Amino acid sequence: MTASTPALTARLPVDVVNALVAIVGRDHVLTDPSVTISYSRDWSGRYGGTVFGVVRPGSTQEVVEVIKTCVAHQIPVLPQGGNTGLVGGSVPGHDDPPMLIVSTRRLNRLDAVDQLTGQVTVGSGVTLGDLHAHVNASGWNYGVDLASRESCTVGGNIGTNAGGIRVCCYGMTRKQVVGIEVVLPDGSVMSHLTGLIKDNTGYNFPSLFTGSEGTLGVITAARLALVRPPRASAVALIGVANAQHALSIVSSAAPSGSRLLAAEIIDAPMLKLIADTASLPMPLSAPSPHLLLLETESEAPGEISMTLPGEVEAVVATDAQAKARFWKYRELAGESVGHLGITHRFDVSVPRHRWDEFSHAVRDAVMPLPDVAYYFSFGHLADGNLHLEVVGPAADDDRVDDTVLHLVADFGGSISAEHGVGRQKPKYLHLSRSAAEIAAMRVLKNAFDPHGLFNPGALLPAE
Repeated sequence: MTASTPALTARLPVDVVNALVAIVGRDHVLTDPSVTISYSRDWSGRYGGTVFGVVRPGSTQEVVEVIKTCVAHQIPVLPQGGNTGLVGGSVPGHDDPPMLIVSTRRLNRLDAVDQLTGQVTVGSGVTLGDLHAHVNASGWNYGVDLASRESCTVGGNIGTNAGGIRVCCYGMTRKQVVGIEVVLPDGSVMSHLTGLIKDNTGYNFPSLFTGSEGTLGVITAARLALVRPPRASAVALIGVANAQHALSIVSSAAPSGSRLLAAEIIDAPMLKLIADTASLPMPLSAPSPHLLLLETESEAPGEISMTLPGEVEAVVATDAQAKARFWKYRELAGESVGHLGITHRFDVSVPRHRWDEFSHAVRDAVMPLPDVAYYFSFGHLADGNLHLEVVGPAADDDRVDDTVLHLVADFGGSISAEHGVGRQKPKYLHLSRSAAEIAAMRVLKNAFDPHGLFNPGALLPAE
């Protein structure tokens, strides 16, 4: 379904509607297409399909009853958080059967921070921004941060194993999840939220459900490990020739005793688009092929603990307002490209020493393809996560996807670094995973979801 296609809503049997209303209340069973369209189409504009409607449970027990009702009537279920995904994992595809979206946004539990362990238990519907505010007020940070923080949810982040701008310092979402509560496809609840640092009693279910993309159950709560905030920090914008030049700066930017908090790179066309779209001034006096954004920890507010070579042009900020302004040049990237039309977005990883070679190869391969109008690149340089944006081809034109993802495999990379597989990449999963690995995933999927009702069409290729 393209951005111009109207939302499609299938009709639920009356007895199912009545059962759902009895569980969650009339206000939380949504079937009006003008309302459900925001749930049934994803943020990229490329993906969307037919829904029965949206149900919004407000507790774990309500999720249990909703799932039991769906299983009894063999209704496919799609768990959804903030619907900020970019690969179609949070909405049905146009070839998928109608699904009932189970929105977790009302599961907004926020327990007190455990000061002794540095952990907190939260509901899966809590937004990342609210989580940050909650733990910051208690003197802690949460290690995952994304530009979509005010909309994306903890459950969605766990479902996709989200990465973001702090991976180089704190790791992916999987590293932060120390306990999980899930409603399984049979309606049972698996809850293990103790957060014990040492618990060597078999399979690690928090890790298993992190990255499962709603195919194994509905995540309702999680126990999260927190980190101490940096003492202070400085943000620099630096003109660089290419990724290799930027990496040489990153490798020695944080002096001993200081942490590298972020290292992001933006190509010149992307930077100009952001500046033009957001009415921002170009940050440096001289143009350069790429802009490097660095953030390092400082000893105290106002101080700069960052080592930069003398030959580069750079501007550095230490106060909160200026740092936030500098971050806009990176965080407005996706939004700025979205103004140009349907965008084929790629989230991939490649060996860092081949970043420039890969980016040039992609540009050379996609620009001659029919209807391609723009190509942009940016990403998380410190961990080798490259974001590519190709604008022009229709939403259902897979030629760009096929070209880019096969090049990723040729360069020894991964077809998904942090956004998940969704509906964009199942048929390309073999480029990053062996036949044995995919077979093992199917065994797990069939064991948890024998009727195939949970997010069918996402993650795993069709058999």
